[in-house]
Amino acid sequence: MSEKCCCCATMKDERMDKLDEIINKHRNEKGALIPVLHEAQELFGYLPMEVQKKISEGLNVPLTEIYGVITFYTQFSLQPKGKYKIQVCLGTACYVKGSGQILDKLKEKLGINVGEVTGDGKFSLEACRCVGACGLAPVVMINEDVYGRLTVDDVEDIINKYKDK
Repeated sequence: MSEKCCCCATMKDERMDKLDEIINKHRNEKGALIPVLHEAQELFGYLPMEVQKKISEGLNVPLTEIYGVITFYTQFSLQPKGKYKIQVCLGTACYVKGSGQILDKLKEKLGINVGEVTGDGKFSLEACRCVGACGLAPVVMINEDVYGRLTVDDVEDIINKYKDK
C-alpha cells in the first residue's frame, strides 16, 4: 500500500518535522497516543494514513490500535474538514424540534452528505448526538458559532453568511 496523501507530499518537510517533534515530546509519557493524535490533527487538519504510520513507528504502537482510537473518538477524523465545519445536533431535544429537516436542508444547499466536504473546501457537514445546548434546540454549530432555535428557513441565510467570508 503506497498511498500518499496530498498534504504529506506537499508539506513533507515542515509539518512532518513538526510531527516528529510532537512524537518526541510525548514519546516517554504513559498514554501518549491521544495527546499525539490531538496535536497531529491540529497540525494536519485530519489524520491521514501517512501520519498514522509515522505515529505508529514513533510511539511503537500498532497501526491497528491507532486506527481503533481514531475511529472510536468522534473528535478525530480520517478525512479533511472544510474551513467551516458544520455540526447538526441530532440529540433527542434537537431531533424532536426538527434538526433532521435542518440537516436535510443543509445537504440540499451544500450539495454534500454527512461526512463530506464541498468541492471548494469551504464547508464540511457532520451530524452529532449532543452539543449540550438542549434549551436552544434545534442547534447547529459552525466552527465555534452556535445557532439555536432554528427553522429550515434559517439555513440559507446562515450558509450565505459564511459563503461571503
